[in-house]
Amino acid sequence: MNETKKEGKLLIFSAPSGAGKTTIVHYVLKEFPKLEFSVSACNRSPRKHETDGKDYYFLSTEAFKENIERDAFIEWEEVYPGSFYGTLRSELDRIFSKDHHVVFDIDVKGGLSVKAQYPSQSLSIFVMPPSVEELEHRLRNRSTDSEETIRKRLEKARYELSYAPQFDYVLINDKLEVAQEEVKKLVASFIQI
Repeated sequence: MNETKKEGKLLIFSAPSGAGKTTIVHYVLKEFPKLEFSVSACNRSPRKHETDGKDYYFLSTEAFKENIERDAFIEWEEVYPGSFYGTLRSELDRIFSKDHHVVFDIDVKGGLSVKAQYPSQSLSIFVMPPSVEELEHRLRNRSTDSEETIRKRLEKARYELSYAPQFDYVLINDKLEVAQEEVKKLVASFIQI
């Protein structure tokens, strides 16, 4: 007898660059084995430490646009001019087929788009830096970006912060250990374990 496939839940994490979202997402994935990371697609080249299918699905710009035309994305954005990122529908199917829940590390517009499509299945969490000044400090301490890139990231961060009230929960990441405990309780309650 065939059982109907049970769809899982979706945890959506969004934040400005440097807020600590990726660190919190890695923590959540480690704490909850039934959670699985949704691998996004993008049209940029892999960086030297990145693996196709693990970090991103690296598509050519042409392939990315073909997928847009075929409605293969649940969400996609042109995050910067010529830089496309999105979530393939097949990624949700892949994760749900394992009876796992999906974790998104996604920009604010994409996060809200996913939430709008799956309102009863999702919890959206906005990771908030303690201040824009602290965000700038974190970006500079990473020593990975040029001055121009930092300026662009801060400009984008101010814009992204305006979306925080539209999320289900705003997690202030001032002290990492406190934020991790808070998110652990939130996630456990949401996925009901």
